Amino acid sequence: MNALGSPVRAYDFLLKFLLVGDSDVGKGEILASLQDGTAESPYGHPAGIDHKTTTILLDGRRVKLQLWDTSGQGRFCTIFRSYSRGAQGVILVYDIANRWSFDGINRWIKEIDEHAPGVPKILVGNRLHLAFKRQVPTEQAQAYAERLGVTFFEVSPLCNFNITESFTELARIVLLRHGMDRLWRPSKVLSLQDLCCRAVVSCTPVHLVDKLPLPVALRSHLKSFSMANGLNTRMMHGRSYSLTASSSHKRSSFCKARTSRTPQSPPRNYTRNSCKIS
Repeated sequence: MNALGSPVRAYDFLLKFLLVGDSDVGKGEILASLQDGTAESPYGHPAGIDHKTTTILLDGRRVKLQLWDTSGQGRFCTIFRSYSRGAQGVILVYDIANRWSFDGINRWIKEIDEHAPGVPKILVGNRLHLAFKRQVPTEQAQAYAERLGVTFFEVSPLCNFNITESFTELARIVLLRHGMDRLWRPSKVLSLQDLCCRAVVSCTPVHLVDKLPLPVALRSHLKSFSMANGLNTRMMHGRSYSLTASSSHKRSSFCKARTSRTPQSPPRNYTRNSCKIS
């Protein structure tokens, strides 16, 4: 994975993804649906491996993807093992109209864990346009993906549905895992609402937000913004401390004044008149 900041380059990050799955699950259809992709490879590749590159936009950064379609035939397993070692992400593809392709995902996961352990993966159910021939229920595939701890998509190359979204999600997972998101985090521009909330919360403790002359919805938003961004740490200093200190000082002075007063005894010649009811 490369993070290139040179203006000569047409991308900021370069990632290598593998599309794995049984033969005839539509991996080539997924690559063919990428309109901006190119099939030209900078170096030759053997038979059984299809290659295509495309560029996506992720949070304002250009991410170039090298997509490798490994054949699902057994005679190309050796080629898959050699290409899987340098991959940063794996897309597990099955055909929703082919039950056998879904059952074969376990075999591909074992191959990946053996030759590329720890590589981020997503599960993709291809050919959603053949839903009337569905053999793999969506709920079952979703539960299987949750057990694996991966993200699940159902895509359709014919309708160009969820193709780019699945690649973008996998790229996001890979960059977050390698900590590359910190490179573009400082360039994030705050919205006007966030700037106003930050300005208000920075000079107002969170426990005094309810006393502001603002609508209830806006006060609740300010409180949640303060808690989410960790801006409630000024509870014990600044204005809140001065208010607390002044109130405690007034309370202590009042207690001292009460204790300093001695009870006055009634005079000796004082007689209490009794009340008579006539």
